[in-house]
Amino acid sequence: MSKCTIPANYKMLLTNNELQRAIEFIKADFQKNLSEKLNLHRVSAPLFVDGATGLNDNLNGVERPVTFDIPDVGTDGQVVHSLAKWKRLALKRYEFKLGTGLFTDMNAIRRDEIVDNLHSIYVDQWDWEKHIDRENRNVQYLKDTVRDIVTAICDTSEDLRKMFPVLTFRPDRDVYFITTQELEDRWPELTPSEREKAICEKHHTVFLMQIGKKLKSGEKHDGRAPDYDDWELNGDILMWNPVLGRAFELSSMGIRVDETSLDRQLTESGCNDRRCLPFHQMLLNGELPQSIGGGIGQSRLCMLLLGTCHIGEVQVSLWDKDTQDTCEKAGVTLL
Repeated sequence: MSKCTIPANYKMLLTNNELQRAIEFIKADFQKNLSEKLNLHRVSAPLFVDGATGLNDNLNGVERPVTFDIPDVGTDGQVVHSLAKWKRLALKRYEFKLGTGLFTDMNAIRRDEIVDNLHSIYVDQWDWEKHIDRENRNVQYLKDTVRDIVTAICDTSEDLRKMFPVLTFRPDRDVYFITTQELEDRWPELTPSEREKAICEKHHTVFLMQIGKKLKSGEKHDGRAPDYDDWELNGDILMWNPVLGRAFELSSMGIRVDETSLDRQLTESGCNDRRCLPFHQMLLNGELPQSIGGGIGQSRLCMLLLGTCHIGEVQVSLWDKDTQDTCEKAGVTLL
């Protein structure tokens, strides 16, 4: 079965040149809206890190980072999976005050990604992180931040439609909040992805909370590394994608671990060996600021707002022959 699915009668609504202009507009407009809503400003960020520092995102713990030796430096570099940990250290190093934060363009290579309509080995997203007070480590602050991000998305969508009236997608500004356990309780017979589809089809814009912890069934809804998000205070922003007829993840985010939640999650996940790494030592010793942060997919957002059916229409990557043949037959242009 093909990993690539082209909906019946699908056609891109913009010309190739208009598409490039629209992508440029989305990226410029959204990062302006996001920075204003969350009080962020842009910083420079690494493409690779020293693997020995523990700064790379371990994702689900099984994905292999792209690694290369650097003879003149005397260490191995790892192309980032994301900047989830680096950003928190940057808040301290760049002296961000309470209530302010950073965002950056994050470009990653995930060599073990299974490519399909939504997934590529090339990842581009806005990574952001904000310095918060310990008193803000609560569900209400998390929800308020989610609403600000969704507002930024909807404002960009509105601005985009003014430039390109042929585009019709309108994201729902009202966010429906639900935990992974509540979702399992509602549809225990469904798989996690089927549950996401069911809830998004009904509510359109959903924030699915508490990802990474085990459910009553003994399974996890989805994996989440134990050393950046607090599994009680995190989640994914999902929207209904009418072109693909499915739930569509735009952002993974959360309030970050403190000393107590990091200690608990390292033990629960069997990752106690990470305690000796420099980044984790700083966290356990309370040397890093409390923060909230996440990643927002740039190509994902472009896909949704532009109504494309494949991520390769809005970003340049490498694709298997089956995907190339399927797209060519359907008249879908892969960049």
